[in-house]
Amino acid sequence: MRASILGTDVPQLAARAKVTGRSVYAGDVKFPGMLHGKVLRSPYPHARIVSIDTSAARALSGVKAVLTAADAPRVMWGTHHKERLIFAAGETRFAGEEVAAVAAVTEEIARDAVDLIRVEYEEVPAILTPDEAIDAAAPSVHPGRNNIAHEIQFERGSVADGFAQADLVHEETYTTHAQYPGYLEPMATVARVDEYGRLEVWTSTQSIFLARARLAAVLELPVSRVRVLQTTVGGGFGAKIIEDANNLVAGLLALKTGKPVRLVNNRLEDFVAACTSLPERITLKLGMTREGIIVAKDVRIVADCGAYSGLTGEVMHVSAMRSDNMHRLQNVRSHATLVYTHTPPHGAFRGFGGTQMLFALNSHIHTMAEKLGLDPVAVHKRNAIGRGETSVHGWQIGSTGFIECIDQCTEAIGWRAKRQRTDADKGLRKRRGVGMGAAMHVSGNRTIGNWDGSTLFVKVNEDGRVILNTSEADMGQGAMTMLAQIVAHELNMPLAHVHMAMPDTEHSPFCIGSLASRVTIVAGNAAIRAACAARDKLFTVAADMLACTTDDLDIGDGVIQVKGSPDRKKTLAEVVRQHIWRYGGEGIHVSGTWDAKTQMHDDQLMGNIAPGYSFAAQAVEEAVALERETQTYIDSVLRQ
Repeated sequence: MRASILGTDVPQLAARAKVTGRSVYAGDVKFPGMLHGKVLRSPYPHARIVSIDTSAARALSGVKAVLTAADAPRVMWGTHHKERLIFAAGETRFAGEEVAAVAAVTEEIARDAVDLIRVEYEEVPAILTPDEAIDAAAPSVHPGRNNIAHEIQFERGSVADGFAQADLVHEETYTTHAQYPGYLEPMATVARVDEYGRLEVWTSTQSIFLARARLAAVLELPVSRVRVLQTTVGGGFGAKIIEDANNLVAGLLALKTGKPVRLVNNRLEDFVAACTSLPERITLKLGMTREGIIVAKDVRIVADCGAYSGLTGEVMHVSAMRSDNMHRLQNVRSHATLVYTHTPPHGAFRGFGGTQMLFALNSHIHTMAEKLGLDPVAVHKRNAIGRGETSVHGWQIGSTGFIECIDQCTEAIGWRAKRQRTDADKGLRKRRGVGMGAAMHVSGNRTIGNWDGSTLFVKVNEDGRVILNTSEADMGQGAMTMLAQIVAHELNMPLAHVHMAMPDTEHSPFCIGSLASRVTIVAGNAAIRAACAARDKLFTVAADMLACTTDDLDIGDGVIQVKGSPDRKKTLAEVVRQHIWRYGGEGIHVSGTWDAKTQMHDDQLMGNIAPGYSFAAQAVEEAVALERETQTYIDSVLRQ
């Protein structure tokens, strides 16, 4: 029998197709008579739309549609707050907001038509910073409500008592800026109305079913009349979940024209349209004993969601509380405020709110360790939560590897030796230093709703090879290869004998998609169940064919045989055909579903939300060439 494919270094299933240029991305999808879309965006962060004249654009030869808010559904979209229209109506709230869209026979004509649209704007003073937004006299970004989009407050234990026990209390404010996702493939969609009047959408997405739900709601269609197909995705990093308007605009253009429409952002358009990470101002106050034990933690966050909140409420939630679960904390308080401004919307980005707080927390721990005369590594290890413990927010830590991560990275960099300073070092114009940071993340996340599961279909063909069908997304991280490896392992067959079908809401089982680092643990377990169910069906028929019990059988290399009797065997192809060609027979097609035994947090934000929690640590050495004035200043500080 063959050795397991698990734990071996294998190329991704799509690697050859990608490097040879055969992979099909959304922008590569083509249909006869396909039109090309372009979007007109507001040049102002805040302006009233006085008038829009599309007559010149409509008159341009080759233009098939020019759409504004007057031509679009009035259904608002968003994650928790339904507050955004496909096109701005009445006013624009950020520079880059969609005002109109064109569909034309060529991309060049569409671009020319956009230039012919005349919009008269009345520029209005814009709120550009969170401090302006929360001022009592500030006008509302959204009429009828204040500029606070979301707020989180909680306290565990007694923070006041914790600070009273501390030998050192340190407070500092940190700021993080917005980051563009930087995926290689900008947002792209091809949409068409099929021969039955249903909307079909090929798009670059991390979740075909979340994309379908939003398309159906905003375009006022039943979900069964919307089909979303995932093409090869050239990176996502969170930004391709459900926050970009690209597929909504393409879908509307296709519905209005009755023709296939291709809408692909160029890089500049994507810079303007894509959600960037959530900028936050974090004020962190920690209390530590002289031994480096954290006895109190107080966090205040002001985050800027931009003009529309999208997923930023969830992002800020992570910043406000996830890092608490890294440590054995008893006294924690957090107050986080998300505010609207007239800036481009922010949203999901790799790490999903964890990176903002971890930048602040790791900086803070290092500073306090130095003040106490302690090694920062020792402080991290003394506070690290351990296996079998329950965190301050009710997270049950089944395993960590946290301290092992710290040890491995610091040993690899030679931490102890490099932290030793000598008087001779102080005179050098190039200074060297080492730093270390730790992190925690989830593997799965029961927060969207009371389901964090996955379902996979396995079909064994008449030649004994397997088709695996899932709607979990591979955005370059290798999810499809991982799932194929699991099935190949369970059926003891070559990886090349497992084919992954592309996610398609028409044929794939419902899945949430690639977010919260959930696919390996959640879909991986579903793949095990599906593969085992397929094996059980194969063994049941093979046992009849070989006059034995299922316990007597083994499987490997496309053959099912009786253990210890290599001559008593049947090929998978023979077994599958027998499974079909008998009274009451059928093909072998099974499903496997796995949903972790986790808990949604309650109204106090308590609950074990993930089946596993991941930990990381990184150490870095940096050399800095000092200007003479800077060196003189640092030398004076060191002498003190």
